[in-house]
Amino acid sequence: MLVSFIIIAYNAGEKLNELLEDIKKQDYNHENIEIILVDGISEDNTRKVMEKFKGASNDFSRICVLDNYKRTLPCGWNIALKESRGDIILRVDAHTSIPKDFIKNNVKCIEENEKICGGRVQSIVETKSNWGRTLLLAENSAFGGGVAQFRRSCEKRYVKTIAFAAYKKEVFEKVGLYDERLVRTEDNEMHYRMKKAGYKFLLDPKIYSFRYSRNTFSKLLKQKYSNGYWIGLTMGVCPKCFSIYHLVPLVFFIFIIITTIMLLNGIKTPAIILWSMYCFAAIGMSILSTIKEKFCVYFISLPILFFLIHLYYGFGTFIGLIKTPIWLLHNKIKTVTTNTIESESNITL
Repeated sequence: MLVSFIIIAYNAGEKLNELLEDIKKQDYNHENIEIILVDGISEDNTRKVMEKFKGASNDFSRICVLDNYKRTLPCGWNIALKESRGDIILRVDAHTSIPKDFIKNNVKCIEENEKICGGRVQSIVETKSNWGRTLLLAENSAFGGGVAQFRRSCEKRYVKTIAFAAYKKEVFEKVGLYDERLVRTEDNEMHYRMKKAGYKFLLDPKIYSFRYSRNTFSKLLKQKYSNGYWIGLTMGVCPKCFSIYHLVPLVFFIFIIITTIMLLNGIKTPAIILWSMYCFAAIGMSILSTIKEKFCVYFISLPILFFLIHLYYGFGTFIGLIKTPIWLLHNKIKTVTTNTIESESNITL
């Protein structure tokens, strides 16, 4: 089977270079792999890394380097999907590391009559510092990083969603392309459409990969805020594509605001109950996250890190929900304008 291996990148030159080296080491027949690289008009050496790889790697079926002038992920995926010729679509992020049997195991799974498959994705960090270890523990914890089964399960089973998946091309032919309005939540909406069309997501423990986590706390908080923000916006497009777990940080944020206002007005009990419960949960999850780790003083900060992660995520969702009506109106006007321009450009004189 011909595999279309897709990578969308923006300002990811260094990490992309490492991923491309991983691709060179794949033990699946290179003649049955086409590589589609899409650059979001990067400001670093990303495009040069892509072109160098294309010029040096001659044993693959073909290598395409394309431009994504809109720069967002869903636009990049759509550009790549339109270019792909493979029987299997396999996509990963640029900040990813894969073992040499990654493609082979995905193909084997699809050959066993699955339409969509993938494996466990584990977060890692570049730095080996104690602070970096602490950030990684916060990210990998179910309390700080989410309860998605592709992060934790080691059993072969069908799951609700999956990351870095392989798809039979017929899946996209049936459900269509990505919604280009959704900058960070395109997978949630796409996977909802796939499930609605009757497709299942198989998690195979033989398939695994590693994703580089944010290496500073400020970048991690920015990511959590942005994730929450786009969940808020996407609620106006496809509310059913999220589970209740996606909205827990929003509920937490709202209760923090409400109990704080009540506390300032002399009503202490709700704040004491909520904050005490959260403190016990944060401390308990911090202990569980570090129990198998060599202790360092930075681990003491985990309850505070969890609190800030949840607060930023919930605040992002809150702001996204507030902005949803204006965002939807803006995109509606933009779509109408684009369609009008395209129609006028097709007029034959």
